[in-house]
Amino acid sequence: MRKKLKLTEGIFPMPVLLVATYNPDGTVNVMNAAWGMMQESGYVALNLTETHKTVQNIKERGGFTVSIADAAHVAEADYFGVVSGKKVADKLGSAGLTATKAESVDAPVINEFPLSLECEFVEYQHNTYSCGVIGKVLAVTADESVMDGDKVDISRVNAIAFDPYTHGYYRVGERVGEAFRDGLKLKEQ
Repeated sequence: MRKKLKLTEGIFPMPVLLVATYNPDGTVNVMNAAWGMMQESGYVALNLTETHKTVQNIKERGGFTVSIADAAHVAEADYFGVVSGKKVADKLGSAGLTATKAESVDAPVINEFPLSLECEFVEYQHNTYSCGVIGKVLAVTADESVMDGDKVDISRVNAIAFDPYTHGYYRVGERVGEAFRDGLKLKEQ
Protein backbone atom coordinates (compact mmCIF):
# COMPACT_ATOMS: atom_id res chain seq x y z
CA MET A 1 0.00 0.00 0.00
CA ARG A 2 1.24 3.50 -0.83
CA LYS A 3 0.98 6.46 1.52
CA LYS A 4 0.43 10.02 0.37
CA LEU A 5 3.17 12.39 1.57
CA LYS A 6 3.30 16.11 2.12
CA LEU A 7 4.59 17.96 -0.93
CA THR A 8 8.18 19.05 -0.54
CA GLU A 9 10.76 21.03 -2.43
CA GLY A 10 12.44 18.25 -4.29
CA ILE A 11 13.02 14.78 -5.48
CA PHE A 12 15.14 12.53 -3.28
CA PRO A 13 18.06 12.46 -3.37
CA MET A 14 19.15 15.96 -4.33
CA PRO A 15 22.81 16.75 -4.96
CA VAL A 16 24.62 19.03 -2.55
CA LEU A 17 26.39 21.49 -4.81
CA LEU A 18 28.71 24.29 -3.71
CA VAL A 19 28.65 27.20 -6.11
CA ALA A 20 31.70 29.44 -5.81
CA THR A 21 32.29 32.91 -7.23
CA TYR A 22 34.46 35.91 -6.60
CA ASN A 23 32.93 38.93 -4.92
CA PRO A 24 33.61 42.35 -6.49
CA ASP A 25 36.51 42.84 -4.04
CA GLY A 26 38.10 39.52 -5.05
CA THR A 27 37.13 37.53 -1.96
CA VAL A 28 35.50 34.13 -2.36
CA ASN A 29 31.75 33.61 -2.01
CA VAL A 30 30.26 30.11 -1.73
CA MET A 31 26.66 28.97 -1.53
CA ASN A 32 25.02 25.59 -1.06
CA ALA A 33 22.58 24.82 -3.88
CA ALA A 34 20.57 21.60 -3.91
CA TRP A 35 18.53 22.62 -6.95
CA GLY A 36 21.01 21.93 -9.71
CA MET A 37 21.54 19.48 -12.53
CA MET A 38 23.13 18.88 -15.89
CA GLN A 39 20.80 20.53 -18.37
CA GLU A 40 22.27 18.74 -21.34
CA SER A 41 25.70 17.45 -22.17
CA GLY A 42 28.19 20.07 -21.11
CA TYR A 43 25.72 22.52 -19.49
CA VAL A 44 24.78 23.07 -15.85
CA ALA A 45 21.45 24.51 -14.70
CA LEU A 46 21.19 25.99 -11.20
CA ASN A 47 17.76 27.02 -9.96
CA LEU A 48 18.77 30.21 -8.11
CA THR A 49 16.95 33.48 -7.71
CA GLU A 50 18.56 36.74 -8.81
CA THR A 51 18.53 38.01 -5.23
CA HIS A 52 21.40 35.66 -4.31
CA LYS A 53 24.76 37.38 -4.03
CA THR A 54 26.18 34.40 -5.91
CA VAL A 55 23.98 35.08 -8.94
CA GLN A 56 25.00 38.74 -8.94
CA ASN A 57 28.66 37.67 -8.81
CA ILE A 58 28.18 35.16 -11.63
CA LYS A 59 26.67 37.82 -13.87
CA GLU A 60 29.45 40.30 -13.08
CA ARG A 61 32.38 37.87 -13.42
CA GLY A 62 31.03 35.62 -16.17
CA GLY A 63 32.07 32.41 -14.44
CA PHE A 64 31.55 30.11 -11.47
CA THR A 65 32.51 26.70 -10.18
CA VAL A 66 30.29 23.91 -8.92
CA SER A 67 31.83 21.51 -6.41
CA ILE A 68 30.34 18.26 -5.20
CA ALA A 69 30.01 18.24 -1.39
CA ASP A 70 31.53 15.30 0.45
CA ALA A 71 30.90 13.60 3.79
CA ALA A 72 34.13 14.94 5.29
CA HIS A 73 32.82 18.51 4.91
CA VAL A 74 29.12 18.25 5.83
CA ALA A 75 29.30 21.06 8.38
CA GLU A 76 31.07 23.39 5.95
CA ALA A 77 28.65 22.58 3.12
CA ASP A 78 25.67 23.21 5.38
CA TYR A 79 27.24 26.45 6.65
CA PHE A 80 27.40 27.73 3.06
CA GLY A 81 23.64 27.23 2.88
CA VAL A 82 22.63 28.80 6.18
CA VAL A 83 24.83 31.91 6.08
CA SER A 84 24.37 34.63 3.48
CA GLY A 85 27.31 36.15 1.65
CA LYS A 86 25.49 39.47 2.05
CA LYS A 87 25.99 39.20 5.82
CA VAL A 88 29.33 37.36 6.11
CA ALA A 89 32.05 38.79 3.91
CA ASP A 90 34.45 35.81 4.11
CA LYS A 91 32.31 32.68 4.31
CA LEU A 92 35.13 30.51 2.97
CA GLY A 93 37.60 31.68 5.62
CA SER A 94 34.97 31.40 8.35
CA ALA A 95 34.47 27.77 7.33
CA GLY A 96 38.22 27.15 7.46
CA LEU A 97 38.50 26.19 3.79
CA THR A 98 40.77 27.42 1.00
CA ALA A 99 40.48 28.07 -2.73
CA THR A 100 42.60 28.53 -5.81
CA LYS A 101 41.70 30.30 -9.04
CA ALA A 102 40.11 28.06 -11.66
CA GLU A 103 42.14 27.63 -14.84
CA SER A 104 39.23 28.06 -17.26
CA VAL A 105 37.03 30.77 -15.70
CA ASP A 106 37.22 33.76 -13.37
CA ALA A 107 36.07 31.83 -10.31
CA PRO A 108 37.55 29.95 -7.35
CA VAL A 109 37.91 26.18 -6.93
CA ILE A 110 37.42 25.11 -3.32
CA ASN A 111 40.45 22.94 -2.61
CA GLU A 112 38.85 20.68 -0.01
CA PHE A 113 36.00 19.40 -2.20
CA PRO A 114 37.08 16.51 -4.44
CA LEU A 115 35.23 17.36 -7.68
CA SER A 116 34.73 20.72 -9.36
CA LEU A 117 33.14 21.89 -12.59
CA GLU A 118 34.46 25.16 -14.04
CA CYS A 119 31.57 26.93 -15.75
CA GLU A 120 31.22 29.89 -18.06
CA PHE A 121 28.03 31.90 -17.50
CA VAL A 122 25.71 31.51 -20.50
CA GLU A 123 22.46 33.16 -19.40
CA TYR A 124 19.99 33.76 -16.63
CA GLN A 125 16.53 32.37 -17.33
CA HIS A 126 13.39 33.55 -15.60
CA ASN A 127 9.92 32.39 -16.53
CA THR A 128 6.80 30.94 -14.92
CA TYR A 129 8.30 27.54 -14.12
CA SER A 130 11.96 28.16 -13.61
CA CYS A 131 14.61 30.66 -12.82
CA GLY A 132 18.26 30.14 -12.85
CA VAL A 133 21.77 30.23 -14.06
CA ILE A 134 22.86 28.29 -17.11
CA GLY A 135 26.57 27.61 -17.43
CA LYS A 136 28.74 25.86 -19.97
CA VAL A 137 31.16 23.41 -18.35
CA LEU A 138 34.64 24.23 -19.66
CA ALA A 139 36.62 21.92 -17.37
CA VAL A 140 36.13 19.29 -14.68
CA THR A 141 38.84 18.71 -12.11
CA ALA A 142 39.21 16.03 -9.46
CA ASP A 143 41.57 15.58 -6.56
CA GLU A 144 43.94 12.67 -7.21
CA SER A 145 42.71 10.99 -4.02
CA VAL A 146 39.38 10.16 -5.68
CA MET A 147 40.85 8.88 -8.93
CA ASP A 148 41.26 5.29 -10.09
CA GLY A 149 43.58 5.67 -13.03
CA ASP A 150 41.98 8.26 -15.31
CA LYS A 151 38.44 7.84 -13.90
CA VAL A 152 36.74 9.16 -10.78
CA ASP A 153 35.91 6.47 -8.22
CA ILE A 154 32.63 7.74 -6.74
CA SER A 155 33.08 5.58 -3.63
CA ARG A 156 36.22 7.60 -2.83
CA VAL A 157 34.41 10.91 -3.35
CA ASN A 158 31.98 10.21 -0.50
CA ALA A 159 29.52 12.62 -2.08
CA ILE A 160 26.51 13.61 -0.03
CA ALA A 161 22.87 14.01 -1.03
CA PHE A 162 20.17 16.12 0.58
CA ASP A 163 16.86 14.59 1.68
CA PRO A 164 14.19 17.33 1.49
CA TYR A 165 11.70 15.19 3.44
CA THR A 166 13.77 14.94 6.64
CA HIS A 167 16.34 17.70 5.99
CA GLY A 168 19.14 15.17 6.31
CA TYR A 169 22.38 14.61 4.45
CA TYR A 170 23.26 11.12 3.28
CA ARG A 171 26.48 9.63 1.97
CA VAL A 172 26.43 8.32 -1.61
CA GLY A 173 28.86 5.69 -2.66
CA GLU A 174 27.88 2.04 -2.84
CA ARG A 175 27.73 0.75 -6.41
CA VAL A 176 24.67 -1.42 -6.89
CA GLY A 177 24.56 -1.98 -10.64
CA GLU A 178 25.91 -1.32 -14.10
CA ALA A 179 24.19 1.44 -16.06
CA PHE A 180 23.18 0.60 -19.64
CA ARG A 181 23.95 -3.10 -19.01
CA ASP A 182 21.82 -4.51 -16.18
CA GLY A 183 18.57 -3.68 -17.98
CA LEU A 184 19.68 -5.60 -21.04
CA LYS A 185 19.04 -8.84 -19.12
CA LEU A 186 15.32 -8.04 -19.17
CA LYS A 187 15.43 -7.14 -22.84
CA GLU A 188 16.78 -10.60 -23.70
CA GLN A 189 13.88 -12.45 -22.06
